Amino acid sequence: MNNLNDSYKAKGLRRQLVKEIKRKGIRSEAVLSAIKKMPRHAFFDPIFLEHAYEDKAFPIGEKQTISQPYTVAFQTELLDVSKGDKILEIGTGSGYQAAILLELGAEVFTIEYNHKLFLKTTDFLPKIGYYPHFFHGDGSLGLAKHAPYDSIVVTAGAPNIPNKLIKQLKIGGILVIPVGDQKQQKMIAIKKLSKNKASKKEFTHFSFVPLLGKDGW
Repeated sequence: MNNLNDSYKAKGLRRQLVKEIKRKGIRSEAVLSAIKKMPRHAFFDPIFLEHAYEDKAFPIGEKQTISQPYTVAFQTELLDVSKGDKILEIGTGSGYQAAILLELGAEVFTIEYNHKLFLKTTDFLPKIGYYPHFFHGDGSLGLAKHAPYDSIVVTAGAPNIPNKLIKQLKIGGILVIPVGDQKQQKMIAIKKLSKNKASKKEFTHFSFVPLLGKDGW
């Protein structure tokens, strides 16, 4: 995580990446613009520059990955982010998703279960100019003390939909969460319509690392 130089080559590779995820169905110009601006190679060791702009997940240590750019774009598009939205991200990981949300003008609260990864990312993200509110703890329980949120995004595969997360949404808020087993999950978007009512949409399959914690695996 120390390759901060944004070269012409990196910018060119990023333009190609944006074209690829657009071909795969991402339509939000704001999301595509954020992906195009974000120096994803900075989240990698310098020798992995080519890998940084391939549309695939990549190991970052601690049995975790930096998510596939298409997956990040897909989840972000479902959140329908407006400037100033208060968003809870569960699973900080490398910080890439949090940085994309910040680029869209959101106020981001992000929580990471793994302490080593938490320390690594809290040190790194400010170095490239991104300042979410960092927390270390059990994200499967949400972050009730800062609720309610305009939206919540879960970046790890959950065995089910934790009710605590829906409770922490504002009315009209959206929860985006991959739900399934430890190998494959369906992306689910839940919109909170009232205190006791919500709508649910299911999307195609994805593969995330498992959500750890009391309401995870």
